[in-house]
Amino acid sequence: MVDVLESIDAAALRRWAYRCVDSLTARCDEIDALNVFPIPDSDTGTNLMFTFRAAVESMRAAGPTADARAIGRALAVGAVAGARGNSGVIVSQLLRAVAEASADGPLDTVSIQAMLRRAKVLVAAAVSVPVEGTMLTVLDAADREASAHEANVGLSTLVVDIAEATARAVDSTTDQLAELREAGVVDAGALGLSVIMDALVEVVIGRTPPRRRYRRPHEHERRAVSGSSNVSSECGGAPESVSGHGSSRPLGYEVVYVVHGPNDARAAELRRDLADIGDSAVVAGDGSGAWSAHVHTTDPGSAVDLGIAAGDVRGVRISCFGFAEFDGAVSPRAHDGAALSVGRDILALVAGEGAADLYVQEGATVVRCDEAIDSSVLHRAIVGMKHREVLVLPNGALSAQELVAVGAAARADGKDVVMLPCSAMVQGLAALAVHDAARAAVDDAFTMSEAAAGTRWGSLRIARERSLTWVGTCEPGDCIGLAGQEVVIVAARPLDAGCRLIDQLLATGGEMVTVLVGAEASEDFGDQLAEYVAGAHPGVDVVVYTGGQPGDLVQFGVE
Repeated sequence: MVDVLESIDAAALRRWAYRCVDSLTARCDEIDALNVFPIPDSDTGTNLMFTFRAAVESMRAAGPTADARAIGRALAVGAVAGARGNSGVIVSQLLRAVAEASADGPLDTVSIQAMLRRAKVLVAAAVSVPVEGTMLTVLDAADREASAHEANVGLSTLVVDIAEATARAVDSTTDQLAELREAGVVDAGALGLSVIMDALVEVVIGRTPPRRRYRRPHEHERRAVSGSSNVSSECGGAPESVSGHGSSRPLGYEVVYVVHGPNDARAAELRRDLADIGDSAVVAGDGSGAWSAHVHTTDPGSAVDLGIAAGDVRGVRISCFGFAEFDGAVSPRAHDGAALSVGRDILALVAGEGAADLYVQEGATVVRCDEAIDSSVLHRAIVGMKHREVLVLPNGALSAQELVAVGAAARADGKDVVMLPCSAMVQGLAALAVHDAARAAVDDAFTMSEAAAGTRWGSLRIARERSLTWVGTCEPGDCIGLAGQEVVIVAARPLDAGCRLIDQLLATGGEMVTVLVGAEASEDFGDQLAEYVAGAHPGVDVVVYTGGQPGDLVQFGVE
């Protein structure tokens, strides 16, 4: 039985952040399908998920001994820096409010109430044109519910009541906004905010509130309810067209970037300037001079120029929405990926069932290479991909010469293929972590390659025969440790070899060690290595995955 919390300390704050990522990931497709306003681009769930992932990565970088104040601060900084879309920028302000509320220590009833009041103020200041029936409306409902409680009410009562008020507010959004009513959906961002509040309930009382799921209505269902304002909130989906946005102002691009340096007044000026050239203008800060800017516009160059005039611009992302024709009028609409955009696939050579599952979860298509494969297998897989652009994570399964030949053959078959420099599966996972389909292929490939190159890697193997290495002779049955492709450790016991190899890989620094456990390792080997890192290298995070790969006892990745 889980104890009900009386306050949210550093450990609980960590659990909440991780739970938000898990919950948003689990309901990502559902939220995406509901995305109608302000642009029906079917990415609100994805944007919220990636924004929270960025927040969690920042939190992890703060180290395992960080207190509530440091964790709150890291979540806010990471969310603002990694905010995706309109919804991601808005939720970054919720996390900024969490940071301010946790500045004096663990969160209790009074600080949760203060946090929601502050979040409402921050979001209102960040958004250029507030609209009823969106995340702002639901945040307002959460704040009202929190403020209605006495300061001495129990934390569990408070968070449960806030979550219930949030869920009710989500159901009400359908009738509050014409676009939602026409489509028969609730607001996607509002649902995401409800998921975040439910995650807080789970951390405090140990169980998740039961919630309905929303689905895409069929065409005949949309026609049946189009004349009624009382639309069932059990339905969700995208409209045929977007009322309220006529052809006189098509919004072709979403522009997002982070700008460092402006004070509050300059940020407000940037927000007004962006609103002058587009819609959905949001400029939100992390409290220390970094601001995430977002706008939908037909002039992305001017949007970026406005940011450059305001400060130091970084991380520019420009995505095209495209246009669709309905009844003779042009309406902004997300492209159908197959029809209007080239699209991009990620193809990875992977050994081991567990490792394959990890890659699939991150959106890659997997070609298994548990045994040696021929380069023709990779060529056929590339040619069979849905999109023209294909980024390949070879993970050391084929030689450089083979990859060059496969790339040339695939390009002759009409594919734009890029072989990323990943020599091991742990490097491929690091590359996948920074993949962004919204970027141009060349920029995405560069960023992923940089992440792979920045991941030092090593592995442990059992020697099958007697051989001479740079560090001495190994006998059959010895455990050898490799840094990259070079043998640097020979030891009789795998645990000794693993600990010594970890020491070498961390000798030049590192904040996180990824351990991918192979098929031949003992059941508790990964846990033993993690325990060693915790004791010998405090402040370094460890993530252990069951890879199931043959050959290597483990692969290590150090970032």
